Amino acid sequence: MSDVWDLVVVGAGPAGSAAALRARQLDPGRRVLLLDRAAFPRDKACGDGIAAHARQELALLGLPGLLDDHRPTPRLSVTSPGGARVSAVVARPNHVVPRRVFDARLVEAARARGVEVRRHRVRTLTALGEHVVIDGHLVARTVVAADGANSAVRRLIGVPPSPDRHTAIAVRGYADVPPDDDEQVIVMQSEAWPAYAWSFPVGDGTANVGYGLLLPMLREDGRPGREILHGRLARLLPLLGEIRSPVRDLRAHHLPLSSGRPVPGAGRVLLAGDAASLVNPLTGEGIYYALLSGRLAAEAAIGSPDDPLRAYRRGLRRALGRHLRTTDALALAARSPGFIDAAIAVAARRTEVFDLLVDVGLGAGTVPPRLAAAVALRWLTNLT
Repeated sequence: MSDVWDLVVVGAGPAGSAAALRARQLDPGRRVLLLDRAAFPRDKACGDGIAAHARQELALLGLPGLLDDHRPTPRLSVTSPGGARVSAVVARPNHVVPRRVFDARLVEAARARGVEVRRHRVRTLTALGEHVVIDGHLVARTVVAADGANSAVRRLIGVPPSPDRHTAIAVRGYADVPPDDDEQVIVMQSEAWPAYAWSFPVGDGTANVGYGLLLPMLREDGRPGREILHGRLARLLPLLGEIRSPVRDLRAHHLPLSSGRPVPGAGRVLLAGDAASLVNPLTGEGIYYALLSGRLAAEAAIGSPDDPLRAYRRGLRRALGRHLRTTDALALAARSPGFIDAAIAVAARRTEVFDLLVDVGLGAGTVPPRLAAAVALRWLTNLT
């Protein structure tokens, strides 16, 4: 086995590119191969939101200026299922960057750092002592599987996908909005709860608009999923601000939620991003988790080559353990739309609560007991 790679990363989205970038950042002499079945730039159905928490990860990867040419969106408006509304300036502005642009920049940054990038579809995976053999000829000391919600690598190592009850489905498109639109809008609805529509302005006179709900709720309706998703988005468009054109480029995508996350790998194969079901169950945000988990996977592969999975588990637990337990509990409470009504009502009155909810929904925040008690009290008051 003369041609052995220190790290082979499958999937060149944010998680995979982060893994490749971090590996070379830690040790520029490491041989790192980044595989993807697509050529870049390529479209990827997503909400395109990149929060300040994700920009922190980009800075850690040595890419602090990657989004400097994109205008930030400083405001966020959220309407709860019962009509409670909060609209405020976020503590740190978010960005909205189409994945066609964002992912291609990450791939190019990896290539510039010495990562070899190849177009390749993985079909077989074989454990061979202290190595993993991909498709009979690519040999890796560690593999990072970052190949998305329908991960082929996850299936090949026998890790089951996210169950339907922990999987959401969304449709995303683009529409024209006023050029000065600088507010991300989320409108929740009680029909088929939990479900919401969004409009995220890119900053160039267009916005990413979409609608999502849990997969079982889509199947209960009996009609074709495309008809349901497109129809509900169309009905909610008037609530999303000034949409000046029909929605175009509609594409659906699955979101494997972290509340149903599997084990993070097997042997020398580590799962990252959507392949590890790392999508926030409250908001559907996944780019921050992707960048973070990709970075942690690379740190484990390079820093603990004898047992990378153990090191990766430890890293995930330190970085996200308390946060994921928080979002698991909140996702359970959020089965009652009244709980969300109460949380948004409290956030509308208290800036620190608004900031904390943003941190939980877009980053790795947790909820202090006093705040949980305040929301619970408001919820119980509304019930009586």
